Amino acid sequence: MREASRDRLKAFLTLLPSMVLIGIFVYGFIGNTIWTSMTDWGGSGSLSLTPEKNFVGLDNYVELFTGFLYSGFRQDLVNAVYYSVMLLVGAVGLGMFIAILLDQKPKGEDVLRTIFLYPMSLSFIVSGTIWRWLLAPQGGVNVLPKYVGMEPLTFEWLSSQAAILEFNWQNLFQVALYVISFIMILVGLYLLKGDSKKAIRRWLGPGIIIGAGAWLFGGMLPEALFMEETHGFNMATLGIIMATVWQYSGYTMALYLAGFNGISQDLRDAAMLDGASEVNYYRYVAIPMLKPITISAVIILSHISLKMFDLIFAMTGPDNAETGHPALNMFLTTFRANDFAKGAAIAIVLFLIAAMFIVPYLVAQYRQRRRG
Repeated sequence: MREASRDRLKAFLTLLPSMVLIGIFVYGFIGNTIWTSMTDWGGSGSLSLTPEKNFVGLDNYVELFTGFLYSGFRQDLVNAVYYSVMLLVGAVGLGMFIAILLDQKPKGEDVLRTIFLYPMSLSFIVSGTIWRWLLAPQGGVNVLPKYVGMEPLTFEWLSSQAAILEFNWQNLFQVALYVISFIMILVGLYLLKGDSKKAIRRWLGPGIIIGAGAWLFGGMLPEALFMEETHGFNMATLGIIMATVWQYSGYTMALYLAGFNGISQDLRDAAMLDGASEVNYYRYVAIPMLKPITISAVIILSHISLKMFDLIFAMTGPDNAETGHPALNMFLTTFRANDFAKGAAIAIVLFLIAAMFIVPYLVAQYRQRRRG
């Protein structure tokens, strides 16, 4: 017993310096940013040695989401959602597809694996510069049709003013609730063939209730708080999404390929003996076994999508409103407008969005370890 207590003390003393440093330089700075976001630090005197800071509570957050002057920030939030969704769908889907092809052991597999993984070794600044040249309106991919006797393209990859999937900002919460309801109902229907009671209790029932609530009451509060604004998917963001998917599909390919190689060959042979085709093997055996890899890839890529400052800066510059992102908006608000309180508020919004992806994953991992 005394030996165990001594080991715990040694472990605690060993970890203490790291705990103190993390407490100060991570959580301490997060706390300071939260405090700054609740002040009025900004304006002409913000760079003085003793700037005046007055506590204003949540006024900065209210202004970001409802103020007339910050509609650009709200469009940047919409852009961030599309960046995240497109990156996840593109990088995970393309990476998995390439991994399945390489899992067939084609000739030159090592060379192909290196080629597909190479883009990840580049920084966002380098890849952003390359893709900016490729997507130039008067060059790059737009002139490729000329080499086969066709008219060159005229699409403005990084500066298009066109937008699709537009919606009223007042309907944001209602649309979000509809999406959540739709996803929960789909998951519930999929799980019905297994544990039907659990599927109804955890997914179908709550999904229907959320959808009904959104239909009946979802528009009341937003209409009272928010002004009418039209936001949507800006076509100018397509180029940035293409560059990001190109850079990170190799990363997800490496994750899935390592997972496929870790599956026992005996299991694959058994599936084939039972009559499974190659498609059925991956659909019903291999891919479900790699669920932890998929979750890890989604968490990491979601986090990356919230930090796309350098890629967007390199491809379109800081002043292209069509391709804006909250991280870029935070930089401009803080260091160009010297509005440190608003910049801190944007940083906390990004922090909370990232926590929505990471915290549930950490909780699930903790519970899994306790059950294990």
